[in-house]
Amino acid sequence: MNIAVEKVTSSKINEVDFDNLAFGSVFSDHMLECTYKNGAWETPKIVPYQPITLDPSSKIFHYGQSIFEGMKAYKDKDGGVWLFRPLENQKRLNISAKRMAIPELPEEYFMEGLTSLLQVDKNWIPENDGSSLYIRPFMFASGNGFHASPADEYKFIIATAPSGAYFSGKVRVLIEEKYSRSANGGVGFAKAGGNYAGQFYPTQLAKAKGYQQVIWTDDNTHEYIEEAGAMNIFVRINDTLITGPTSDRILDGITRKSILDIAADEGIKAEVRKISVAEVVAAAKSGELKEMFGAGTAAVVSPISGFGHQGTDYDLPELENSYAMQLKKRITDIQYNRAEDKFGWRYRVI
Repeated sequence: MNIAVEKVTSSKINEVDFDNLAFGSVFSDHMLECTYKNGAWETPKIVPYQPITLDPSSKIFHYGQSIFEGMKAYKDKDGGVWLFRPLENQKRLNISAKRMAIPELPEEYFMEGLTSLLQVDKNWIPENDGSSLYIRPFMFASGNGFHASPADEYKFIIATAPSGAYFSGKVRVLIEEKYSRSANGGVGFAKAGGNYAGQFYPTQLAKAKGYQQVIWTDDNTHEYIEEAGAMNIFVRINDTLITGPTSDRILDGITRKSILDIAADEGIKAEVRKISVAEVVAAAKSGELKEMFGAGTAAVVSPISGFGHQGTDYDLPELENSYAMQLKKRITDIQYNRAEDKFGWRYRVI
């Protein structure tokens, strides 16, 4: 594709302390922008990172047609730049787009646009161990009008942010019994912005009680655990790793899929099935509950140190050789080109 590039007149990279990067708060010099207009996506272009100007009647403000993805670029010790399963992000973006009545984006627009942007801003990819360039592709309704219908114009943008090693620490979570993240027939499987906005209030309530995050349960009975905050959740009972099946309510996480594949390769018994709250509580009481952790792009895995349910707190044991850390190391070694990639997940950019 003939992607036009408008470079910044002066880079701000020398103003950035790459040894002290907070997650998603410093942004690189350029972004990719693509407009859907007159029934077709125009050719993407790379422009300086800048504010977006929108009319007050733009439908994103009124009807919430907005989706996004989260991914990272990694730099190995020889300066090579890699992505991790980027086509999975591209496919999922279009799954989300279809559900939100947003025009799907051609694969070459996503992949060529992304790789071109990374080549322009390659110096923004940190070299420090554990650091990466966080990539945020997103799409939203830019067309105007107060009538409740899909927009006729959309924007696709990729912005990037160099980020340091993401350590969430071990978190305590509260099993939610009133609020729901999503419902059958809804948009829980899509990465729609509103899914995350709806999580903030229940999470604030949990934090006020001394927890860092919420474990979401099914919308109908609240009997089955489904996700941990904005991440997929895994539970280890004895030596079996369990995660819930994807559905209308659960995001088909790329890290989740990778963990299941690596667990099989490592000889770790894994099951994809419903996990009841009662089963988890009983396992915690009997000592059979060994681990719980979230799985997602930012942290890869986020260990859970304990959970609360109906006024009672349950602590999980400290393990020297946890599945969480074993699986995280295997994934990050692939991402940073430190180990064999027998799955073909690495995608070379430079």
